[in-house]
Amino acid sequence: MVEILKSSRTVEQNAENQRTVRDTVAGILDEIEARGESAVREFSERYDGWNPKNFRLSDADIEECLNELTPRQTADIAFAQEQVRRFAEAQKSTLRDLEIETLPGVVLGHRNLPVDSVACYVPGGKFPLVASAHMGVVTAKVAGVNRVIALSPPFEGRPNPAVVAAMHLGGADEIYSLGGVQAIAAAALGTEFCAPVSVVVGPGNAFVAEAKRQLFGRVGIDLIAGPTETLLIADDSCDAEMAATDLLGQAEHGYNSPAVLITTSRTLAEALPAEIERQLEELPTAETARRSWTDFGQIIHCRDDAEMVDAADALAFEHVQILTRNPDYFLQNLSNYGALFVGQETNVAYGDKVIGTNHTLPTGRAARYTGGLWVGKFIKTCTYQKVSPAATARSALEGFWGHKAQADLRVRRYGRSNLA
Repeated sequence: MVEILKSSRTVEQNAENQRTVRDTVAGILDEIEARGESAVREFSERYDGWNPKNFRLSDADIEECLNELTPRQTADIAFAQEQVRRFAEAQKSTLRDLEIETLPGVVLGHRNLPVDSVACYVPGGKFPLVASAHMGVVTAKVAGVNRVIALSPPFEGRPNPAVVAAMHLGGADEIYSLGGVQAIAAAALGTEFCAPVSVVVGPGNAFVAEAKRQLFGRVGIDLIAGPTETLLIADDSCDAEMAATDLLGQAEHGYNSPAVLITTSRTLAEALPAEIERQLEELPTAETARRSWTDFGQIIHCRDDAEMVDAADALAFEHVQILTRNPDYFLQNLSNYGALFVGQETNVAYGDKVIGTNHTLPTGRAARYTGGLWVGKFIKTCTYQKVSPAATARSALEGFWGHKAQADLRVRRYGRSNLA
């Protein structure tokens, strides 16, 4: 039987926060839709203290950022982007156009077509997430998207050089120093300085995620990627030091980043709180990590591996690490997760930064129905047909007389077909 040894904030508390976020975002979107650039500037000034002459960076601005990086930093960005590009290209190779003749004279098919324009959001308020530029921009370019714009908030009063460099080296066609809900709105709705795009992707805080949710339908989105989530599935082969390190390594993202341990080891479960306290004393980001752990951390004790699978699938977390003797059991049996990190030599930081898989992943239990960002998110699978059917009877049955007229015309001109 599942036993909760440490619980997180209540559903009611979280719901109240969500209502506040929803209402705030709705107000910002209404203002930007009504007043365009002037509203964007107002909110950028209010939330980021940022109101430059131009939000879009010029070639000279980009070159200045590139020149601030050391050769090693530039090489590190290029290396990470090559890993992301290689995996995205391999994923794209699994998407193939199709054409078959289902009946004599009836040819059906589909083509995989890239969307025409994408906005890639790169968070940067607390920590400039350089790797998010790789995940969005590079993957969109591999998909064949013609116009890729990239947006990120200023960091310490100016565009972050490493983020700008990653956007540029990844292939972004337009780069904007603009963050938050106002950035998502500018890209999705269009403003005087930015033509609207067809799809908006990228992780962000709760407000960015809610902006994407409210704009979905007017533009496409990748998924709702809110505050990061980390789940460890461990048995007694995992020690408290590793468990605490991996939980705090993600809890430092923000004040509302859930970090959860599911384990069959009561010894590990009971040792973890003290080890977390010990590590927090030394962690430079302890203020943030401690609040996340206090409010959103959980320790869950299970009887066996099967019960851990059930508990993990119910949570449907973004990142799931498997720290057990038989990690492949969970690879074969888990169903709901954004990304799986299999075995004690693997950890979430690898996926976040450099390994090549995409780190824009579902949160808030969205892993029940979607995976993370990948090259296929930028591609539409569109069907076509080459037939001369006489669909007369079927159209009449449904009462679609205009449909029937289309079919009747073909019968009169070309004769009956196998679809009559």
